[in-house]
Amino acid sequence: MTAYVVAKVTITDRETYARYANGFMAALTPFGGKLLSVDEAPEVIEGEWRCTRTVLAEFVSKAVMKAWYASPAYQVLVQHRFAASRADIVLLDGFAPPTA
Repeated sequence: MTAYVVAKVTITDRETYARYANGFMAALTPFGGKLLSVDEAPEVIEGEWRCTRTVLAEFVSKAVMKAWYASPAYQVLVQHRFAASRADIVLLDGFAPPTA
């Protein structure tokens, strides 16, 4: 089942974060991940959305997303994000409509 990652990121050091962003697609693409949205000014419909960047990514499954996240290439890269931001990240199952 398709899986989605939603990340709410508060960037505290843009220069260091840029190192992460610059290598992100090279780490994502081998796992078939798709970056669906990166938005620094999402329109808030309800509640509060306190972050400087929101990211939506798609994977063919949760297992593939977890393999990407644990991959050596991403683990090296993510150290830049850890040093330059705070994030809340969730992994969601895609929606499978009920069958009649």
